[in-house]
Amino acid sequence: MKETKIIAKDSTYQKFEVLKTNRNKRYKYNEFLVEGVRSLKEAVTNKWNIKSFIYDKNNLSDWAKDTISSVKTKENFVLTPELMKDLSGKEDTSELMAIIEMREDKLENVTLSKAPFIVLFDRPSNKGNLGTIIRSCDSLGADMLIITGHAVDLYDPDVVVSAMGSFFNMPVIRIEDNNDLYAYIDKLREKYPDLIVAGSTAHKEKSIEEIDFTRPLVLMIGNETMGLNKAFKEYCDVLCTIPMDEKSYATSFNVGCAASIMMYEVTRQRRE
Repeated sequence: MKETKIIAKDSTYQKFEVLKTNRNKRYKYNEFLVEGVRSLKEAVTNKWNIKSFIYDKNNLSDWAKDTISSVKTKENFVLTPELMKDLSGKEDTSELMAIIEMREDKLENVTLSKAPFIVLFDRPSNKGNLGTIIRSCDSLGADMLIITGHAVDLYDPDVVVSAMGSFFNMPVIRIEDNNDLYAYIDKLREKYPDLIVAGSTAHKEKSIEEIDFTRPLVLMIGNETMGLNKAFKEYCDVLCTIPMDEKSYATSFNVGCAASIMMYEVTRQRRE
């Protein structure tokens, strides 16, 4: 394993910075920068391709040393304490960061359960909400999360951090062309004739308690501001809503809360 020392904000260090801050450059290099013990542990456990580690050699715990020695990388980078502090997005400077290769967006690569549970998030516009939904999908047993349309960057550091490690355990696939999505769901319908496509809405529609979520399921969650787009609404077999107290002033939930509640109802029904 090659180890390169970085003592100034040279072109190599500047690449680290743009991987954190520049969406276009991330996709140019097909890499993203990750920090945080939980995220790095999950990345290693789930066999993501870690291309490089970044660290201050004089400030490493036994866990960090073991990780560096046990994970095969192409080239590692040793930074000064000052450069580590500048690069880290945490109040307490991370002892270890990593450059990780993005994964291919391919729906067919995801292994599904016997009764598939797939969640779709339409055009997410908030990094924290996307991270929260990734975490909820992981916690509540979804097979996969699909992201559609023009959305916040899946590989933005804020998304990775807010997913709390679930980012590396939950298959997330980005789809630009809705026709690819429809073709995939058509194949699912052939394999699972009782598949249901359910869309979320804040308007009073069928309550989530009234829908049979034990069937193979694609659950479509709408954008934070505009909700589920018209084409998806028309494509759904049913639109569903979360019943709210009649005395409530609130008319809807935050999308992260709503998605989590709906997913919990899916798991509740399947447990029973």
